[in-house]
Amino acid sequence: MRIVSLVPAATEIACALGATGELVAVTHDDDFPPEVLSLPRVTRSTIPPHATAREIDTLVREAGGRGESTFHLDEAALRDARPDLILGQTLCAVCAVTLERVPTFARPPVVVALDASSLEGMLRDVRRVGDALGRTREADELVATLRRRIAAVEKAVAETERPRVACLEWLDPLFNGGHWVPEQVAIAGGADVLGRAGERSREVTHDQVVAARPEIVVAMPCGWDAQRAAKEAEALARIAGARVFGVDGAAYFSRPGPRLVDGIELLASILHPDHVAPPTGALAIELSLV
Repeated sequence: MRIVSLVPAATEIACALGATGELVAVTHDDDFPPEVLSLPRVTRSTIPPHATAREIDTLVREAGGRGESTFHLDEAALRDARPDLILGQTLCAVCAVTLERVPTFARPPVVVALDASSLEGMLRDVRRVGDALGRTREADELVATLRRRIAAVEKAVAETERPRVACLEWLDPLFNGGHWVPEQVAIAGGADVLGRAGERSREVTHDQVVAARPEIVVAMPCGWDAQRAAKEAEALARIAGARVFGVDGAAYFSRPGPRLVDGIELLASILHPDHVAPPTGALAIELSLV
């Protein structure tokens, strides 16, 4: 089977199910697992690689205002990939390719839409992809493993106090973490002071973040690693009484794939370091107040 993925979360799900060798093309944003880095790309971004957070926000808003996207589909590359199966998404029309933009084919491929807006939705997507790949057993096993890991974190933090947590998925302007992020915080043993499970992220002001009285602020900008998140979050280090951390939003919080569970473990290791260890390779960079 020849698989093309139009969203990194779908790529990660397919690979977690053992179908890495069947992927023939992915998006320009795909970076995990490392085996996909050499695959052909069927999308490109109109955002310059070194754009600031404010510049990116402006470009995204302008594209949305025109009914366009900052992600462009390379139809020729997609046709050259000769897909039997296309994995896509329906959640974001501005900063990702949606399936409605896929061209028609003389021999139409099977199209599978991922639409998760919650942790349970992500687990359903795993099963949906597994069924499409003929890997239903592998999907059931993966879902069971992810549920066990979630339960292990819940048990580890069950008797702990729940610190007040502000999660920020963008930093200029500020946006809170939406969709599944409040669920991740709750499972990790915290109380999200800005978001509610299932709701989209929204723009917030610095004063609103301060007024929410967070004890811990987690900067998780969509698409950035922990080092850049920490650097961009330096202005937040002055929130009175709060510890500020930068984490890899792309890896653990922005993409509704299996690594959302790594994100839960990472958050729990920040909130309750004596009870939960971070997942292998995950960084949480605490900003100095000095």
